[in-house]
Amino acid sequence: MSKPSEIAASPGARDTTRPEARISLEAFRELLDQLHPFAAVLGIEILDIRHGQATLRLPPNPANQRLGGIVAGPMLMGLADLALYAAVVGATGVVESVTASLTINFLRGAPAGGIVAQARILKTGRMTAGEVLLLPEGGGEPVAQVVSTWSVPRKN
Repeated sequence: MSKPSEIAASPGARDTTRPEARISLEAFRELLDQLHPFAAVLGIEILDIRHGQATLRLPPNPANQRLGGIVAGPMLMGLADLALYAAVVGATGVVESVTASLTINFLRGAPAGGIVAQARILKTGRMTAGEVLLLPEGGGEPVAQVVSTWSVPRKN
């Protein structure tokens, strides 16, 4: 098994207009498989990771629904937390980062079906802050908005 520091990709040739992600999509998936196997429980798909941005998808699953046929809040919270983790690692390369706070605002019921999480980092540092919009995969208004801070340990 690789060590966390070996999983994070080091930046190569950089685009001067936009920094590259500090971890590749493939390396992030490997990181989840090796160090965060709980992420597979929800079946979340990692679609894209960029520097400070990530897009993930919670696929349709009747097991994710609550009474009334809407996607349950804990599933949405798990999706948002993982999306922010991907964005944090994409921006910092620090895989040991952990959630310090997470606030979710449920805006409307999340219809049965896939949910897409669009995460972006607003500030990086020892305390990194970001937000996520959770959107129905089929289109429509956001179902939830999340703000979160992350503790990012210093790399030696």
